[in-house]
Amino acid sequence: MDTFYLVTLAAMALILVAAFSSLLAKRFGAPLLLLFLLIGLLTGVDGLGIDFSNNTAAFMVGSIALAIILFDSGYGTSLQSFRQASAPALTLATLGVLLTAVLFGLAARYLLGFTWLEGLLLGSIVASTDAAAVFFLLRTGGINIRDKVRSTLEVESGTNDPMAIFLTSALVGIVASGADLGRAGTELVALFAFQIGLGFILGLLGGALIVFVIRRIPVERGLAPIFVLALALLIFAATSALGGSGFLAVYVAGIYAGNRRIEPKVSIVRFQEGMTWLAQIIMFLVLGLLATPSQFPQIILPAMGLAIFLVFIARPLAVWLCLLPFDFTQRETGFVAWVGLRGAVSILLAILPILGNLENGQIFFNATFIVVMVSLAIQGWTIKPMAHRLGLIIPPRTGAIDKLELDLPGTANHELLAYRVVADSPVLRGERIPRWARPSLVIRDGRSMRYQYAGRLRENDQVYLFIAPGFSRLLDRLFASPMPVGDDDNEFFGTFAINPARSGEELDAAYGPGLLSEAERRLSIAELMEQRLGGKPDYADRVKIGRIVLIVRDTDDNGVTTVGISLEPVTPATRLPLFLNLRELIQICRDSIRRWRR
Repeated sequence: MDTFYLVTLAAMALILVAAFSSLLAKRFGAPLLLLFLLIGLLTGVDGLGIDFSNNTAAFMVGSIALAIILFDSGYGTSLQSFRQASAPALTLATLGVLLTAVLFGLAARYLLGFTWLEGLLLGSIVASTDAAAVFFLLRTGGINIRDKVRSTLEVESGTNDPMAIFLTSALVGIVASGADLGRAGTELVALFAFQIGLGFILGLLGGALIVFVIRRIPVERGLAPIFVLALALLIFAATSALGGSGFLAVYVAGIYAGNRRIEPKVSIVRFQEGMTWLAQIIMFLVLGLLATPSQFPQIILPAMGLAIFLVFIARPLAVWLCLLPFDFTQRETGFVAWVGLRGAVSILLAILPILGNLENGQIFFNATFIVVMVSLAIQGWTIKPMAHRLGLIIPPRTGAIDKLELDLPGTANHELLAYRVVADSPVLRGERIPRWARPSLVIRDGRSMRYQYAGRLRENDQVYLFIAPGFSRLLDRLFASPMPVGDDDNEFFGTFAINPARSGEELDAAYGPGLLSEAERRLSIAELMEQRLGGKPDYADRVKIGRIVLIVRDTDDNGVTTVGISLEPVTPATRLPLFLNLRELIQICRDSIRRWRR
């Protein structure tokens, strides 16, 4: 019994230290997930002496933690973002993973002296980006970039695990049995299609089940988040048991449930946020404890060489080839290539060669651990500076805002929001609250009063309003502090604005002729941007047409309201023909042919 208390004491102490380390990471800009790994290393067998070597337990704990993280990632992904980014993201999640694995495998064959199959296995282990690392840095790291780029990175990190897991599991079996990869190729393709298809279908059904249970069964408010999480893990386990991709299923279920109206949604989001933090801490600590740093010096140099190759060659080349058909700028493709963080997923997969009793199983694990630490250190520390360097940081739409969303019981068709009135906000300057918003209560100096009797709003007043679902963004600006417009904003959004309702024919006449096709000239500018973007334009989206760039300055629920125009496209990040999309490469070839003919 004393051992149980000591284990519990050590475990809770580690979790508390990891949680407190977030303050240190925020102060110095350190990658927080790297700190979690380091804490696990420092307290492990070569540190404080905690001897944890149960690979099976670590794999099971890590898999459950990853399922929780992926469900929360999907739950927070809007359907609009998924649709906008699905084509490039899924290309990266499949073809990109395979290309990365092959390129990395070639390097591993020579640097570590592996066979071709062993090199490909190590490449498959480190081929996927880590959902926990990517979501943490993009969503909580204060990096505000174009929605299409952010969504591409998030959807890629949420969907590329099944491909990496499939490749790793299949190659472990092939290496262990000594089978021929060429003969097994057709069977592997069929098996992969079955796993992905079953995972997607059961994910949709599971998401519908979650929504049905929460809507139709009278669940206590405090139990609703537990029901949701338990159902999500049930979907993960059932899909995996049936031979499908449980990780894909739980991510798809999260997207489906997160984009449906569920009454206790706010409490579910808060609970999921806490559980995701806990899952990340436990997963990284356990994997850190599992490592034995005294074994690292044997392979430290080739492993670091592989990490540098992955960061600067394999990932960028794979990303560039995958994004060639899509309309990403050179800077955006470069940023996607840079945000290829490896994390707990790779370390988790590195346990499989050990569980499969491969001859070099521990070398796979140690090499992967070093690659992950180098990736988190280099890329995790530089993502925000890189976004600034590439000019991808979007000026914020509103200033500081203090808003709280509250759940309403039953099936009320309204949302209840609470705003704190901040200094110099439009509502404080006398701008009227729209008629579709119904303010009901004002709390001033600790006293509550009906809105009708509160008089003119004052700074620090707390205002409670009932609104129709989906209109909160329109209210945000009323209660936000003003944003000063600087030169950087004008540079980002263009020097002047045009009406998106104007026709493409007028645009072609002003900046052409020959700028647009005959069909595009019949469209409005808003419709033209929607067609070029492949979905509904969002704030800060950019469309390059010839020598001009159209930029979405503002939107509302009806679509684009203001479009900026820049006559000077963004300066390329490099004059080398790197990270250009297919359209730009074709144009360069045409220009070169014209110059040659002259």
